[in-house]
Amino acid sequence: MRVLQLITQERGGPVDHAVEVAIELARQGHDSHLVGPPATHLAAAAAHGVRVHAAGVARVRDLAGARAVARVVAAVAPDVVHLQDRRAGLVGRLLAAARALPSVYTLHGVPDQLADLVPGNLAIAPARPGDRWRYLRLEGLLARAPRSAVVTPCRALAAYARDHVGVPADRVHAVPNGVGRRWLERPVPDPGPDAASMPGRLAGTPVQVTWLGLMQPVKRVPDLVAAVDRVPGVRLRLVGDGPERARIEAVVAAAAHPERISLAGFSDDPAEALRGADVVALPSAAEACPMALLQAMALGIPVLGTRVGGVPELVRDRREGLLVGPGDVAALSGALAELAADAGLRRRLGRQARRRALDHHSIDRTTRALVDVYEGVAG
Repeated sequence: MRVLQLITQERGGPVDHAVEVAIELARQGHDSHLVGPPATHLAAAAAHGVRVHAAGVARVRDLAGARAVARVVAAVAPDVVHLQDRRAGLVGRLLAAARALPSVYTLHGVPDQLADLVPGNLAIAPARPGDRWRYLRLEGLLARAPRSAVVTPCRALAAYARDHVGVPADRVHAVPNGVGRRWLERPVPDPGPDAASMPGRLAGTPVQVTWLGLMQPVKRVPDLVAAVDRVPGVRLRLVGDGPERARIEAVVAAAAHPERISLAGFSDDPAEALRGADVVALPSAAEACPMALLQAMALGIPVLGTRVGGVPELVRDRREGLLVGPGDVAALSGALAELAADAGLRRRLGRQARRRALDHHSIDRTTRALVDVYEGVAG
């Protein structure tokens, strides 16, 4: 098939996912195209046989950007158009409908104002006038376009799409995100037979906790800073950037032990960002199928997350990681203390996390499921 994916963001989980899908489509023999703003992800995809097109839509009313994307769509003449973020979903489906092309939209998450409509999520921001029209009724209308489908990375978001957006059940497909071959083929260091019997590392090398993502309110990074501040012998490395950066810097500066917390800034190489992590923590108030946790699991790193959205579908509590309630700093610090004190637990959880990534979240498995959806709307 000739598949054209559209992204309008330069970084984040949906971008990582789209690149992995584009590369795997090409590997499986499909004519894979990726359209997006000129950034490092386009070069990464091109290096693996993907045909890339630099065309950005900076905002919903960016008519020049939309026209540039329309020219690419016309030139490529794809069998199906796959939209990989919210802005792409609006602009791309309108362009696809104008050319009578089949379209697939991946609903990676919901607006902060509607987050609590997804099972398990906390309320994040108050709804504004027009939000329900913009994000529910308009989305419902777009999802009913001929020869179209909606993909969600977890069952929790599929329920939201059906129950709140009104997408017909036969047009909603839950396809979990996957990690690319470069993650699953990467050798995982074996800490050796003594690791299981170690009482912990509190008296020696500090346990390294890493957070990776976009610094925005939904990620609840200050909760993690507060939890780490309570647990001796633990260091926290924050990898990312975003609109909450200044607030997080202020929270770190006010912590009792700011010397144990570092801000590394944005990294365009997640594997390098996760190097040396003993635990990867994600204390979000809302999530779907977060790539940061998947990438950590693929590397055999135990994870600590919150019971929100699709996270419990990805991480089973005390099997691949530990899960706590969102916003519960005391529970978060207690779980961190348990992981820090028990190297054997970390090793067991990390081993099982990698096995789950291999068995259920490979990009090969994800892409084949997406191709089934493509064929359904194109047929």
